[in-house]
Amino acid sequence: MTTRAVPTPVRRLILPVAAMTLVVVASNILVQYPFAPLGLADYLTWGAFTYPFAFLVTDLTNRRFGPEKARLVVYAGFAVAVVLSIVLATPRIALASGAAFLTAQLVDVAVFHRLRGRFFWTAPLISSLIGSTVDTAIFFTLAFAGSGIGSADYWGFALPIWVAWAVFDYLVKAVHAVIMLGPFHLLRSQFEPEPEEYPAL
Repeated sequence: MTTRAVPTPVRRLILPVAAMTLVVVASNILVQYPFAPLGLADYLTWGAFTYPFAFLVTDLTNRRFGPEKARLVVYAGFAVAVVLSIVLATPRIALASGAAFLTAQLVDVAVFHRLRGRFFWTAPLISSLIGSTVDTAIFFTLAFAGSGIGSADYWGFALPIWVAWAVFDYLVKAVHAVIMLGPFHLLRSQFEPEPEEYPAL
């Protein structure tokens, strides 16, 4: 009688966990710095350009190993990133990032899995857009609401700067979701689904 080998050894998840941790920690630090080039300091932070890579990591892991292992990567990345972020960023930023990250990435995993098997771009694009919406709403509300960060005039409307950051942060994430279809398409041959377990996309 033969026994089935244990699928997906832990060592095979080290790279996605490390990549996820790097992305989240970098984003937690960079979100505290306004994006000054082109006069966009009142609209964006540097973190808007790094965090969307988390969705690429999650989606490639989900494609290769399925939702169960993708959630493990999310949990591991969440735990390590929050601990490191508490040291490298402020506690409020770390907690806001943790709550937003965990919720948004789990939503991304569920949506991606539900849509897998369709056109190659369907699952990663839609799951990233929905996850980005959840992430932006939770993170900026918890991190900056009531913080006294100040207001600015936006086309005749006086709004808290963090609200504008959230809007433009989401726009950057939406653009990233489209751009990341390129790397996803190029890398998906290296992340073929587990045999006879998940349909290719």
